[in-house]
Amino acid sequence: MRKVLITLVSFSVFSGVAGVQAKELQSNDRFMCSWGAGTAARAQELKLSGVSLYAARQKIRAYSFNKPWMRMMAMGITEQTYDSPSRYKPAAVRESFYEECLRYKLARK
Repeated sequence: MRKVLITLVSFSVFSGVAGVQAKELQSNDRFMCSWGAGTAARAQELKLSGVSLYAARQKIRAYSFNKPWMRMMAMGITEQTYDSPSRYKPAAVRESFYEECLRYKLARK
């Protein structure tokens, strides 16, 4: 009887821990990560094609964004991309950014 009780308690504790780890992201979080990944990929594309950081900033300023936070976020992502010495392809940058962003969002919950 004692072993059965210990087994049941351990299973219930384990299932509770698994439930905490399986937190869902909101659609807004996924959108933000997807948008940021696209911005990082575009910045990498501009960087690899030889466009200066100044010209990339001008392109961002000229673009019309849907939300007020997007312009400054795009500037920050672009500057970080240009500061990085990486020569990865834009698709790899997009994938890496998206995965790391999702991991960060999950860790914050």
